[in-house]
Amino acid sequence: MTLVHEGEAADGRLSTVSSTSQSYRALVWRRFRKSVPGMLGLILVAMLFTMSIFAEFFAPQNPRANGASFAPPDQISFFTKDGFTLWPVVYSINESEELDPITFQPLMGPDLDNPRPLAFFVDGWEYKYLGFIPMNTHFIGLSDGTPLRLLGTDKLGRDILSRGIIGSRITLVIALTSITLITITGTLLGITSGYIGGRFDMWFQRFVEIVLAFPQLPLYLTLTTLIPVTAPSPVFIAFVILVIAGLGWAQLSREVRSKTMSMARIDYVRAAQAVGASDTRIVTRHILPNVMSHVIVSITLGIPAIVLLESFLGYLGFAVKPPLISWGLMLQDASTFSVIGSYPWILSPVGFILLAVFAFNALGDGLRDAIDPY
Repeated sequence: MTLVHEGEAADGRLSTVSSTSQSYRALVWRRFRKSVPGMLGLILVAMLFTMSIFAEFFAPQNPRANGASFAPPDQISFFTKDGFTLWPVVYSINESEELDPITFQPLMGPDLDNPRPLAFFVDGWEYKYLGFIPMNTHFIGLSDGTPLRLLGTDKLGRDILSRGIIGSRITLVIALTSITLITITGTLLGITSGYIGGRFDMWFQRFVEIVLAFPQLPLYLTLTTLIPVTAPSPVFIAFVILVIAGLGWAQLSREVRSKTMSMARIDYVRAAQAVGASDTRIVTRHILPNVMSHVIVSITLGIPAIVLLESFLGYLGFAVKPPLISWGLMLQDASTFSVIGSYPWILSPVGFILLAVFAFNALGDGLRDAIDPY
C-alpha cells in the first residue's frame, strides 16, 4: 500500500512538473480554450476576417446594382404547395400593380407560385478574386440566376446583405489600421517614458494628460471637417485613420507606462542593469515581452470601440464617402423614423456592427482571463 501511495504521489509530482514546464503560450492557450465566450469570440472573429477577405465571393449580388427600392427580404421556407421539403426554398419578392395608400409605392409580396431552391456555389455577377483573378462563383444564391436578397434592398434598390459583406472590408481596415498605429505609438512612448523616468517622464505625462483632457467626439468632428469633401476616398479614409490614431494612443501609453515602471523594479531587470546590459536589450528582452500580454488584450478591446466610432462618423458622413461602402455609411438610409417604421430591414447593418463588437469583446475578455493568472 505504501508503494502505491508513493507511486501515486510520484505521478502527481510528475504531472505537476510537466504542467509547470509548459511554455507561457501553452499555458495561456490551455486556459483560453476553456472559456466558452472566448472561443466563441475567436470563431466569430475568424469568420469576420474570412468574410471581409473574400467579400465578393460571399456577396450574393452586385452591391452597386440597382433594383426595386426598399424591397423586403426574400422569404425562406421548408414548405411548398406540395408540402414539406428537406431543402429550403426561396420565395422572391415581386412588385404588384397595387399601390400602398400611405406611401404610394407599389405593394410587394412573395411569389408563392414560384419557389426556387436555395443553392450554394452558384454563378452570378463577375468580380476579381483577390483583386486580379476573374471569377463569377458565389457562395450562396439561386440556381436559376434570380437575385437573392436575404436582407432586402435600400432606397436605391441595392442588396443590403451584399453591401454589408463588402462594407465589412472598409470598416475592419479602418479599425485594424487605427489600432495598429495606436498600439505602436502608445507602446513605444509608454515604455520610453516609464523606463527613462525623471524630468522627461514628468513633462511627457503632462502632454498625455492634455491629450486625454480633450473631448474626443467634438474634436473628431472638427478634424474630419478640415479635409475637403471633394478629396479622393482613400485620402479621406487615411485622414480619418490618422485622426483616430492621433487621439487614441494616449490611454494605452499611460497603461504601458505604469506596467513598465513596475517591471523596472523587478530583480532580474536590476540584475541585468548591474551586469552592464544596454537599455535596448533590457527593454526588448525583459520589459517588452512582459508588457505585450496587456497590449494584446488592449488591442482586442480597442477594435470594437473603433468600429463603433467609425460607424457613428460614417452615419454622420465624416468617415467614408461613396462609392466606397462601410457599415456606418449604410446607416445613413435609416436617418428618419418614417423610413425605419415602414422599412425596418434597413437597420440590418446594425446587426453587422453588433456582431463585430460582440466578437472582439468576447475574444478580449477570454484573453484577459487567460493571461491574468500568468
